[in-house]
Amino acid sequence: MMGRLWKRLARRPAVQEAPPAEPSTRPPEPRILTDADFAAALAGEERLLVVDFWAEWCQPCTIMAAYVDFLAADFGQQLAVAALDVDENPETPARYQVMGLPTLLFFRRGVEVHRQVGLCDYAELKERVAHLLADTDTERTDA
Repeated sequence: MMGRLWKRLARRPAVQEAPPAEPSTRPPEPRILTDADFAAALAGEERLLVVDFWAEWCQPCTIMAAYVDFLAADFGQQLAVAALDVDENPETPARYQVMGLPTLLFFRRGVEVHRQVGLCDYAELKERVAHLLADTDTERTDA
């Protein structure tokens, strides 16, 4: 029996090499911010910046983190995404009066233009981001 198996395998066509893999089109991971580099990150970003304020113990933060990843994928290079662990970096949340988690702060040229406190529907969040991207002179909104 083994002889027949080897003969059959010998007649099998050669396995063709797979074409080279395409470069990853996966969106970049959110930039991890700290109290020490938060101000520099704001000053150095021209795109709309979404900062996810989160904590490891916060279950809704896990869902919001996924939403931030979806935003990065859906809006690509129009949007910059970052995350800040509030337990490891307490000064920045205090400075921006982040009182509940999860909280997303939206910045344009270093100025806060929108705030989302608590979990919301992804479609609603995506619509808000599209609106913020379309309106380059957005004043702060807390809708």
